[in-house]
Amino acid sequence: MIQVNEPLIGEKELQYVTECLKTGWISSAGKFIKEFEEKWAAYCGMKYGVAVSNGTTALQIAIGCLDLEPGDEVIMPTFTIISCALAVIYSGGKPVLVDSDPRTWTIDVSRVEDKVTSRTRAIMPVHIYGHPCDMKPIQELAGKYKLVIIEDAAEAHGAEYKGRKCGGLGDISCFSFYANKIITTGEGGMVLTNNEEYDERAKSLRNLCFRNDRRFYHTELGSNFRLTNLQAAIGIAQLERIDELVEKKRWIGHSYNEKLKDIPWLILPIEESWAKNVYWMYGIVLDENMGMDAKGFARRLLEHGVDTRPFFLGMHEQPVFHEMGLFRDEHYPVTEQIARQGLYLPSGLTLTEDQIDEIAKRIKEILTK
Repeated sequence: MIQVNEPLIGEKELQYVTECLKTGWISSAGKFIKEFEEKWAAYCGMKYGVAVSNGTTALQIAIGCLDLEPGDEVIMPTFTIISCALAVIYSGGKPVLVDSDPRTWTIDVSRVEDKVTSRTRAIMPVHIYGHPCDMKPIQELAGKYKLVIIEDAAEAHGAEYKGRKCGGLGDISCFSFYANKIITTGEGGMVLTNNEEYDERAKSLRNLCFRNDRRFYHTELGSNFRLTNLQAAIGIAQLERIDELVEKKRWIGHSYNEKLKDIPWLILPIEESWAKNVYWMYGIVLDENMGMDAKGFARRLLEHGVDTRPFFLGMHEQPVFHEMGLFRDEHYPVTEQIARQGLYLPSGLTLTEDQIDEIAKRIKEILTK
């Protein structure tokens, strides 16, 4: 079986984790946490980093920094993971959805301004599968309407927009370091910002809102969203070879592009002129006229030993939100099409050229019959 993803763990990860075990710094304090925060922030071009337990909690903390009032709105793509919407809902806000760009599958920036109201507080662009959003129009809208940009860069480690790293393009940015991400800590995440107030707020929210002046005396509610020194140690080892990992991802993407470009019925991922795509996951979309959806195609590939994952299902089609009275009767045609016809292929950092050749061979066999 060719797995959809396998993490690439080396000797440095073992060395740094062993140091934690030997010194006893295994919980949410220790030198690796501070080092990871500082170095990841610097890599992305931001001043402050706040390490947290995962990407979902990073989003919750980022939204928490805004102190939303009930009914305040955050504009986001419907084509994303549910973490984006639940972070807003947990804070008492309302997610407002936008369809996808048919080329990049990221938020359609041409449709964002139509969703701005007097209750809008923020825009949450999500870089999808390693390709950046078109950030300039979002930045211009944020300036025009005095909105905060919360940049979800969980899938875009090392990706660039006009020469700037993703995660360094908003007021607050969020990362995941889950096992399938380019940089992994197993579980883990981070919030980045240039705003000192957001930095202090994020640190408080992740640590139960303990006060500096009096321990165990609480004037507001926070959460325990801390990262451990053990996890940060893995993150530091991974970060030390970030350029190597990004180039391997780009090699995988380019290899798939070359081997699949002449196969009919496939829409392949692109790289816009202003973007550096890191191909976090190599997604493909099947032409609707071929008579097979992604679910059926995935089943055929699995029969040949090739693992896949489906694309996101839009937030507007999630039953849990319909039960809450959200997004009923909303339709977003681009998202609906790619959700039904899209999947991503094995894209892990351990993938070999022979495996890519085998996958391309199986795809061709299925689609040319």
